[in-house]
Amino acid sequence: MGEVDKVIAHRLDSSVPLVGQISQYIIAAGGKRLRPALLLLTAGALNYQGTQHHNLAAVVEFIHTATLLHDDVVDESTLRRGRATANEAFGNPASVLVGDFLYSRAFQMMVDANDMRIMQTLADATNVIAEGEVLQLMNMHDASLDEAAYLRVIRSKTAKLFEASSRLAAILTHSSSEVEEACATYGQALGTAFQVIDDVLDYAGNSAEMGKNIGDDLREGKATLPLIIGMQRGSAEQAQTIRHAIEHGETEKLPQIIEIVRSTGALEATQAAAAAEAQRAMTALEQLPSNAYTAGMHQLAAQLLERRT
Repeated sequence: MGEVDKVIAHRLDSSVPLVGQISQYIIAAGGKRLRPALLLLTAGALNYQGTQHHNLAAVVEFIHTATLLHDDVVDESTLRRGRATANEAFGNPASVLVGDFLYSRAFQMMVDANDMRIMQTLADATNVIAEGEVLQLMNMHDASLDEAAYLRVIRSKTAKLFEASSRLAAILTHSSSEVEEACATYGQALGTAFQVIDDVLDYAGNSAEMGKNIGDDLREGKATLPLIIGMQRGSAEQAQTIRHAIEHGETEKLPQIIEIVRSTGALEATQAAAAAEAQRAMTALEQLPSNAYTAGMHQLAAQLLERRT
């Protein structure tokens, strides 16, 4: 990760001061760096001996950071990782344009790998992520969304870059198609579990620990899995309370809605869905060599269910 940070610092350089300022602002905010870590872990598991994984790990972090910049503008978010979002600090126009810079810089860096499969994987992933963003926008304030539609969004919007990160390591090591698909399955399942737990935390966490405002999903009209299950399991009156809040993006009854998702067992059911995805990830690892890196990947999937931020 130290080598990846060096690549990130070097490639953030721009002759336009505001580009570097905003890029540094959001990247320096920290974050889990799960996507680059996943690429590095998978490359280690497959005994990769080169250095291109450092470059590609920086690429996926740039793509992820660009999506964050754009997401926060679309969602009108004001808090991320415990401090003001870039759009709150620098304004929407600058955030969107610097997000574009990070996307284009990521594509410049992809060329360094000199591998069309890598280019294809990252180009396809970026396109699917954009589709997922549009799909989520279309689903805003739609209280009729079911679990299948919810999963379709997060597998596009969130899990796709996890999937690409682990697949890239298999491509770098010229692994068999079976191993490559196992890596991709691990990444997709891990990314899905990560987002499902994130949606649990919007109703079970607290702002200080999470670094974002509790109830943001509801304010944005997102029908996440805790709300979907809460409507399915609750009384007609409880379901109507949640439905009205989603359709109008209202948080006035947030304490009541939190109580509904807790009393109906919706949080536990959502956590169980995340656990199933984590197990799917761990099962995929059986196709990879057994070493310290795959042990780390197994531990990552297991500990994901315990995250609080």
